Amino acid sequence: MAIETKEQVLERIMSREKPVCPHCHQEMSLWEVPPFTFSDGLGWGVPYLFICFNDECSLYISGWDNLKENYNHHASYRCMNYPGTEQFEMMPVFSPVGATGQIIDDQVLLEQEVLKENTKKGFSILADCYVARDSQTVMAILLDAAQPSRVRLKAAEMIGDIGEIEAIDPLRSINVGNQLIQNKMTDAVRKIHERFFTRECPFCAEIIKQRAQVCKHCGREVAGV
Repeated sequence: MAIETKEQVLERIMSREKPVCPHCHQEMSLWEVPPFTFSDGLGWGVPYLFICFNDECSLYISGWDNLKENYNHHASYRCMNYPGTEQFEMMPVFSPVGATGQIIDDQVLLEQEVLKENTKKGFSILADCYVARDSQTVMAILLDAAQPSRVRLKAAEMIGDIGEIEAIDPLRSINVGNQLIQNKMTDAVRKIHERFFTRECPFCAEIIKQRAQVCKHCGREVAGV
């Protein structure tokens, strides 16, 4: 079974209607789980939950007295729901602002939608570039920090398949700040050399033929090096 990425899980959740809290009948907020375990220590099980942050919710209001009387804790409950299910449970909170830092508001959802559209657009352009063998546009996308990471990663892979010798120098020289993309750029250099039967002189770094005995640029012997 294919494992979903966190981005894919969020996209799937966003395609559904938000659930309504069974205690106050208010729409619940999408919430990103924190990086620590909960309850039995086994983890949350999902990267996102729906939480009711309505301070007028009956569960939240009664929870303060309930936990104080029974456990002597200054805390209350928020209703939580597992996305895509009818499973509603209680999550303890220790202040009115507890857990609010993980709320995914409409601005975040909008940014996710923009990222999704830019990613689709980028992949479409790359597909056209591959058919046209347009390595210059692929390289421009790869080096554009404004492009989504997934698009740049695909561009790095593609440049190895259609890139020319001239692409090697920027692929070697530029640090894009993303190790996965950087690794793909290194793989792309290897692919280009394989396609053109070339390599780099170990002394001057200029491009030479794979079977060269002497570097035509610096004159050093490169046989067996």
